Amino acid sequence: MSDLYYELLVKKESTAKDAVIRYGLIVLTAVMVLGGLLISPILLIAAIALGVACYFVIPKTDLEFEYLFVNGELDVDMVMSKSKRKKANSISMEQTDIVAPLKSHRMDYYNGNQKMKTLDYSSGNPEHKRYAMITRLNNESCRVIIEPDDRMIQAIKNSAPGKVFLD
Repeated sequence: MSDLYYELLVKKESTAKDAVIRYGLIVLTAVMVLGGLLISPILLIAAIALGVACYFVIPKTDLEFEYLFVNGELDVDMVMSKSKRKKANSISMEQTDIVAPLKSHRMDYYNGNQKMKTLDYSSGNPEHKRYAMITRLNNESCRVIIEPDDRMIQAIKNSAPGKVFLD
């Protein structure tokens, strides 16, 4: 028996918002430490709280998404700062209605639907070829944006040929 297996790693591109969060927290923590040493020791408590916030928030600004496609199941993991891994979602092709390029005419109805939940597991670069999967997660219809390469999208198409469109 042959299993259909493909793995891909996609790095999310840093945005200005990520840089502001990353460097803003670091500078604010340093200012609070300095203020705690020079002005009031109470500011050291705020510096400790900011340091804890840095520990949890800064890794989330350096993301990579790992796609693992095995026999009709797409698992998406978030890799934060190349050290922490968190399972983002598991998408079954049986629960998926359609997979097509994000800018395809087949996605016009879904792209116009503002009530549909959107999960973006791509690099965020609009110049790259990104695909949208319309699927049901937790009994809720949602749009999942991924950025597979040609080999992965072909593996997905081989798994569900009637649901995947390449145009």
